[in-house]
Amino acid sequence: MILQNILSISLAAAPWLLLGLFTAGLIKALIPESTLQRWVGGSGPGAVARAALMGAPLPLCSCGAIPTAFAMYRGGAGRGPTTAFLISTPGVGADSLAITYALLGPVMTLARALGAVVTGVVTGLLVSLVRPPCSIESAPAEAGEDGCSCSSTGTGCAGGSTIIPSEPLAVGIKAGMRYVFYDLFRDIIAWILLGLVIAGMLITFVPPQALADYGSGVWAMLVMAVAGMPMYICAAAATPISAGMLMAGVSPGTVLVFLLAVPITSLSTLGVLRREMGSRVLACYVAGIVLTTVLLGLGMDHLVVLAGIDMAVQKGAARDLLPVWLEWTGLVVLVLLTAVTVFKSKGGIFRRR
Repeated sequence: MILQNILSISLAAAPWLLLGLFTAGLIKALIPESTLQRWVGGSGPGAVARAALMGAPLPLCSCGAIPTAFAMYRGGAGRGPTTAFLISTPGVGADSLAITYALLGPVMTLARALGAVVTGVVTGLLVSLVRPPCSIESAPAEAGEDGCSCSSTGTGCAGGSTIIPSEPLAVGIKAGMRYVFYDLFRDIIAWILLGLVIAGMLITFVPPQALADYGSGVWAMLVMAVAGMPMYICAAAATPISAGMLMAGVSPGTVLVFLLAVPITSLSTLGVLRREMGSRVLACYVAGIVLTTVLLGLGMDHLVVLAGIDMAVQKGAARDLLPVWLEWTGLVVLVLLTAVTVFKSKGGIFRRR
């Protein structure tokens, strides 16, 4: 029974995950880092919103978003936009949205996408309120080697950014596909496999009523948000676990809190954020994520009840779009990619990178 459940979830997820990875490769090729730095410059509410929206589709996990975010910070972006980017980027992406649609349906996919952006914007605005005086201790420029100096607003470094010459589109697409189908895939596939196994175990062994009694309400959501933040699970890998939780009786709102809080950050992110921006920013960062995700979760539960949304129907929506042969083809391709990745990585796909 457990193998049958794991196989069922894997068949539903495989073609959508491949489509998401392909889309992520195109995004990676078409949006260079220099463009990101230009679009999220500044420190006002508009910059915070742009940073959250720009970061959402990018194929970067929590630790992968760290160097990009702080490169923008040292290039002139404010604390607020940097934080918004640091939250929305790992919180959702093209690959995770595709697998969310496959396993959880369109409503949860939309809620996850909007939730990640809203969490990034709210937390970014909260962090923007923290304005320590510009000093040697607080300026991120001290760790750089590009000669940039602390800006007068105390929001980062002014100048020193390097514009990388554009490359031919074909070369960029090839590099983007290599990044998502090897580098990114290598970093996430072990955790996706683990998530599929956990989802199968939840569906098989956990009675729905057991988690339905304890898996809803504000306290369950607070526990999910606080306990989930230090975890190192990427957005795509968290999705099958969420599907298993939903099938086992956890409320949609609590599942949404898990989907938002777990991929957003990690211990590495928290440590780097404190070093670069200070303890007060870190406190606002954690408070913003916890409060926003819990409020979104409560709103999700109320919406499901008021609108009469049937989550069981939602979960089956994606499977109705694809023929069985395409699901099996996607699973075979995913297995072959995994085998190649394991061979090239010499079995080290579970190592933290």
